[in-house]
Amino acid sequence: MAAKQVSRTLGWILMGLVMVGLVGFGATNFGGSLRSVGTVGDTEIDADRYFRDLNNALRSFEAGTGQQINMETARAIGLDQQTLGRLIATVALENETARLGISVGDAEIRNQVVEIDSFKGVSGTFDRQAYDFALQQSGLTAREFEASLRDEVARTILQGAVTSGVVMQPAYTTTLYAHAREERNFTWAALGLDALEVQPATPTDDELAAYYEANPNTFTLPQTKHLSYVWLDPETIIPTIEVSEEDLQALYAARSEEYQVPERRIVERLVFATGEDAQTAVDRLTAGEVDFEALVAERGLALADTDMGDVTQAALGDAGDAVFALIEPGSVSLPVNTNLGPALFRMNAILDAQETTLDQVRDDLQGELAADAARRQVEALIPEFDDLLAGGATLEELAEIHGLTLSTLDWSAGASDGIAAYDSFREIASVITVEDYPEVTLMSDSGLFALRADSIDAPRLQELDEVRDQAIAGWKDGEALRLLTLQADAMLEKFAAGETPATLGLTEIQEEGQTRDAFIDGTPPAFVTDVFDMTVGNWRVMQDATGVIVVRLDAVNAADQASDDAVLVKEAFNEQMAQEVALDVQAAFSATLQTQAGITLNRQVIDAVNSQFP
Repeated sequence: MAAKQVSRTLGWILMGLVMVGLVGFGATNFGGSLRSVGTVGDTEIDADRYFRDLNNALRSFEAGTGQQINMETARAIGLDQQTLGRLIATVALENETARLGISVGDAEIRNQVVEIDSFKGVSGTFDRQAYDFALQQSGLTAREFEASLRDEVARTILQGAVTSGVVMQPAYTTTLYAHAREERNFTWAALGLDALEVQPATPTDDELAAYYEANPNTFTLPQTKHLSYVWLDPETIIPTIEVSEEDLQALYAARSEEYQVPERRIVERLVFATGEDAQTAVDRLTAGEVDFEALVAERGLALADTDMGDVTQAALGDAGDAVFALIEPGSVSLPVNTNLGPALFRMNAILDAQETTLDQVRDDLQGELAADAARRQVEALIPEFDDLLAGGATLEELAEIHGLTLSTLDWSAGASDGIAAYDSFREIASVITVEDYPEVTLMSDSGLFALRADSIDAPRLQELDEVRDQAIAGWKDGEALRLLTLQADAMLEKFAAGETPATLGLTEIQEEGQTRDAFIDGTPPAFVTDVFDMTVGNWRVMQDATGVIVVRLDAVNAADQASDDAVLVKEAFNEQMAQEVALDVQAAFSATLQTQAGITLNRQVIDAVNSQFP
């Protein structure tokens, strides 16, 4: 298992190098005195190796985020240090394997190489040409790759020895499972504010003042910016634009592949090493000895590996006539020579040709062309508008000269109506000051705007007299909830005397087998968490924003540790935790090796390597 893991790991590493395009790496070789970025003990940290690892890290970051990254950004997020740290940890293990004399023979290296999928040909076995080609594309020689493979196997042996004794104790998993899968049975009923028997009175002046002082955020007006802006929306221009028939025809023709879809077939292709093998497969299919799926499995492939999707006759090349001659879905062709070798094709479905006429899409194309023309007109106006504003023109003058929409807006954080629905508008509105002059900004729909802050009102706590009605309403809401809680508290004594929520006229709900992560509709978010803190037989009153809930814990159900589900979950958890602990042990072991062996780094060489990246 370990050997297969090593070969799989090295295979992915190699193909990763190929995919990130290290063919040109040979032009950047840190030879001579610049061949090492440092040492761990007696083992050098090769500069070329650091370059490859850092290049891989940069490309992986880009693939994961979809964003280009330069070296300055990589340094800012610590990507270079993370890469160097991982490389130092790896070299520390290699230094220790060398010190202990752990090595691997040539025969084992050969066994590892021939098992790597990246080096296998069409027949599914090791192919020397594929091996040489992959190494050439990666910028590695066979000696360099096999040396790295030898180091990898030796490291795996050492790491395996360090972590072989890592196992999770059953008591640990059993305890965690018992906590996570423990269940509760409980009875509850809700009392809304409409059930309040005594309505709150009008607050006294002292009560109202106390409520006002205790809730300043409720009565504070946010910062408000009084803005003026001009706005040019492409939608206002589109109706005025005429689209020529020639332009419509040209756009329709440019999308001919979208509107004129030829007949297609959904096809699977199984390639063989020789024509005899392909014919033998056909004979076995005809005799009913195997089906197509079995033939695929015999080649060590998954059905997905043979899937070509939907293809046209032209896309199939020399096989087109044979495949398109198949009438019945599921039928298999006779052997056909392809650029990959003799192959059988299974036709799974016929997709008819589709033709969309210009008249069917005329309105869509006309709208698209008009919208594109409107955007271009708007974008062409930006330099002129910028010049006018920079020359001292006001928004009012700009609106008058060019017929733009002129409006005002009292804006505060969170506003999203009208033009404030645009991110670009909100971004500028949030930072603009009265000292800033208007600038033209392009919008996501290719409209544009320019805005000015006429004045800004700072956040202000309103006087009590300004918000008296709001304060009275807020106080009454809080007082109603307090009175309702007292009303529910009084019910607890009745429950203790034998009454139930149902006998008191409430809708009683019984829940069974609820786990810690359950959510009960009609209850506050922390309701189930609070129930799990209760004692069996006890009642409790819980407040919500809209009322209160009375709840009794009826039973605690221990987790079933012996169920099939429990066994599977605990086994998977044990395996995952053992792997995580093993990784922690390996990290601690590597750190100890680094301390014992000592690390020296050549910052000049590290900087030289980093400078190779833009």
